[in-house]
Amino acid sequence: MTNWKLAGRAAKMNPSVLREILKLADQPGIISLAGGLPSPKTFPISAFADACAHVLANDGPAALQYAASEGYGPLRQAVADMLPWNVDPAQVLITTGSQQGLDLVAKVLLDPGSRVLVEMPTYLGALQAFSPMEPEAVGVQSDSDGVVVDDLVAKARGTETEESARFVYLLPNFQNPTGRTMSEARRAAVSAAAAKANLPIVEDNPYGDLWFDEAPPLPLTARNPEGCIYLGSFSKVLAPGLRLGFLVAPKAIYGKLLQAKQAVDLHTPIFTQRMVVEVMKDGFLSRHVPEIRALYKGQRDAMIAALKREMKGLDVEFDTPVGGMFLWLRLPQGIDTAALLPKAIARGVAFVPGAPFYADGSGDPRTLRLSFVTASVDQIDTGIAALGATLREQLADDAAAQVQRQLAAI
Repeated sequence: MTNWKLAGRAAKMNPSVLREILKLADQPGIISLAGGLPSPKTFPISAFADACAHVLANDGPAALQYAASEGYGPLRQAVADMLPWNVDPAQVLITTGSQQGLDLVAKVLLDPGSRVLVEMPTYLGALQAFSPMEPEAVGVQSDSDGVVVDDLVAKARGTETEESARFVYLLPNFQNPTGRTMSEARRAAVSAAAAKANLPIVEDNPYGDLWFDEAPPLPLTARNPEGCIYLGSFSKVLAPGLRLGFLVAPKAIYGKLLQAKQAVDLHTPIFTQRMVVEVMKDGFLSRHVPEIRALYKGQRDAMIAALKREMKGLDVEFDTPVGGMFLWLRLPQGIDTAALLPKAIARGVAFVPGAPFYADGSGDPRTLRLSFVTASVDQIDTGIAALGATLREQLADDAAAQVQRQLAAI
């Protein structure tokens, strides 16, 4: 038998907890409130059918050929035009999904043992992208407005024996997993503190267009473009199957990110890029995205109403997100959502336990993430009712076990 000797970094490549949960949820009859999947109702299939025909008829040879690693010029210009600060298209790098952007950032900025700061909790996919570079991921205290500035500054500092943090990774808009949005005041404070500490910010904004009543405050990158790398995606406003994202980086670091991408895949598929440019012409997104917002807002409202109804009296805490795709719950003391998940699946509903979203293993086992965008309103009602019944049963079992322990101690 061949003896394959793995690189040390391969040990850091762990399976995605979320992907493993989705396998459990992918069973007949299971209502999945787990995955961060956009609703297929939002995919503009007819627009892509027309765009596909147009690109093949008018640009077929070029669309099927190798292309520039930086990305398709008209798409880079379109991205620059979409952003709310002055962006040179030469600073835009088209990526194969924004997840690739995280991978490139990790490869260019992280060494084994170097420190990267993240929110508590944070996006699981970012932790997975950073992990093979073997950094020390350090969680920063966070509240309903975002990261706590004093803790950010304290953890960014170096010491005589330890260098300062390489960067802080933030999702200011409708954060995954909590759904929270960083306030304007907190953004101003974080931006000023990071600039003063010479701490780069990696700002991830896949959900920023999915606001319900009003647009979120300006991005952190708009306040200090030379101190930030900005990541965006077309997955949530067009379709995730495109695997099309982008990053905007200062010119000082752009070249290294480009070189890292060239080593990975040479370039993002040019056919996909050309199709997206064709779809977006004539202001398509300005008409399409409001339809997504309206759909998701209705589904959020349905989930909030169902939670208020089914969790009444159970000491369950949650906030109402003002955009995005996710809702974060904290269940009563003593509940472990990882242990609760199989029981919920047995009742026909799936969710994501919250503990894996914490970088340092300090995750609250009572927490869980729900997605409200893929399930229908009827499925949301049924799923939350099943979740409530599962929790009530668990609390009753725990109470009975407590009584038995007390009797045994007499």
